[in-house]
Amino acid sequence: MLVFQVENREYHGASAVEVVRALKSDSTDYPVSTDSVRHFLLWSLSRLGDRVHPREMDVSDSLEDETLALGYLYLRDEYGAGKLISHT
Repeated sequence: MLVFQVENREYHGASAVEVVRALKSDSTDYPVSTDSVRHFLLWSLSRLGDRVHPREMDVSDSLEDETLALGYLYLRDEYGAGKLISHT
């Protein structure tokens, strides 16, 4: 079970993709209604540009969605844009 916290809200999921999809559904300013995890990650990382170094913002086509989603959560945790509370 993964638990990711942003401000005072917790997002739970059995996988990183589930947590990222919960973050996506909670993002009222996300402009696209596509189900693409990659598209949301690109959009979200661009909004974190003031906290995350640009070299960290690559969303590789060679990685699976789960790997990208988990890397995204770790990256947000590392740069103070959320906290990964549990990863078991």
